[in-house]
Amino acid sequence: MQRTRSTSATVNLRRLFPSASFVGCAEMAVSQATEDSRQCTPGCLFAAIPGTRQNGQEFVDDALARGAAVVLTSQPLARVRVNQCIVGDVRAAYSELCQALAGLPARRLGIVGVTGTNGKTTTTWLVRAILEANRKHTGLLGTVEYSDGINSEPATLTTPDSKSLANWLESMVASKTPYAAIELSSHALQLSRAAGIHLDVATVTNITRDHFDFHGSFENYKTSKSRMLWMVKRGGLVVLNADDPGSASLAEVVPSSSRLMTFGIENPADVVGRIIEQSNIGSRFVVEHGAEEFEFFTPLIGRHNIENCLAAIASCRHFGLSLDSMADGINTLSTVPGRLELIEGRQPFRVFVDYAHTDDALRNVIKAVRPTTRGRVIVVFGAGGDRDVEKRPLMGQAASTADLCVVTSDNPRSEDPDQIIAQIVAGIPAHTKKHIEVDRETAIAWAIRHAKPGDTVLVCGKGHERVQVIGTERVPFDDAAACRQHLFHYRIPKRAAS
Repeated sequence: MQRTRSTSATVNLRRLFPSASFVGCAEMAVSQATEDSRQCTPGCLFAAIPGTRQNGQEFVDDALARGAAVVLTSQPLARVRVNQCIVGDVRAAYSELCQALAGLPARRLGIVGVTGTNGKTTTTWLVRAILEANRKHTGLLGTVEYSDGINSEPATLTTPDSKSLANWLESMVASKTPYAAIELSSHALQLSRAAGIHLDVATVTNITRDHFDFHGSFENYKTSKSRMLWMVKRGGLVVLNADDPGSASLAEVVPSSSRLMTFGIENPADVVGRIIEQSNIGSRFVVEHGAEEFEFFTPLIGRHNIENCLAAIASCRHFGLSLDSMADGINTLSTVPGRLELIEGRQPFRVFVDYAHTDDALRNVIKAVRPTTRGRVIVVFGAGGDRDVEKRPLMGQAASTADLCVVTSDNPRSEDPDQIIAQIVAGIPAHTKKHIEVDRETAIAWAIRHAKPGDTVLVCGKGHERVQVIGTERVPFDDAAACRQHLFHYRIPKRAAS
């Protein structure tokens, strides 16, 4: 759902885009804009954005028929008689216009932008928890939900579309929510959805393999992530992970106008974490930064979540918070929906639902539960259709670090689920125990039915998501609900009870 504006500003296009060319008239002012011709109303601007499947210029006639008065385009349109604003990058210009129409809300907010292959959601939730614990009201935009600090709704994209992003930020200002934690996906950065926003803090959790179907290569993917660094305000902060080669390598391209802060556990860093204890109820660790040192506890399990905590702590240092003042925020965030989310029941084994859908994320969650698992680690997972084919065997290889792999479907989309599974299985070593079940709910039921006391079952890939995409149909499906249903009917086998 696209969020609407609560205020109405009028923007002079020549002032906003001084280097643009104009056709039709010398001065143009607009108060409404859209990239969807179906949403055009009399007097609005239509942004003819070149898409990956269709070119926005194909819909100019429809936009004009609905009343559009101005077209934002990358080249003059000789065939239509309409006012035209011609810019080099229509995507970026449209995003900047959306911000301007919303009253440039980002200028009145303290914004932490977070990107990375894994950990974006948890890190933004931790940032919000830390700031809220220090009476700094904080909005959130990310994979799970959009919130202006008062109202919230389930997210549709990791980073909202340009118009919705601007309107959510404007809503934060209207709600007197002075801070925001925002996930910025590589897609959003590449497509300039956040153009016109300036960040106080830009945090990169890690950069490993993902979305090669869109970016084509690791270097292109990393370059898209690096675009966030140029969104930082003068004097703002860039936070990088010293333990992750992809994140750490961006130190070379940090703008000279920004400060750099690193965090890490293994490698030298500005914010250093030292793990004291990891258990099935959380982790204790010490953080050192400058002359300060403080011991933290997080209910979030796993080393990767300690890294997420360090990322959030380093980010919040920019706002003048001491280490000890952040402890309550770290301590109170007990779960993030679909991120190693414990599914409670009467069973003598643990069941977690997690969003892990990359090889690196699978390794991390398996590694996270291994130290506190007396029995076997059973992982249920698949790979998305119409996405990066080359990562499928890598996911199989990563999942083989568990004791039993249950390979199933995960949003097969237009592809044959059996073919996707075969490509995953190609990466699983022959000696690894595995079970193949195309139907996801049946696979979850099988894993729960075959779990023994002391085992840990990880259901990975979908996390908080509530649908399974099969073909073009979005079928309602919820991993957590499926787990609860089958745990409700679980009966301890006689051999285990005796």
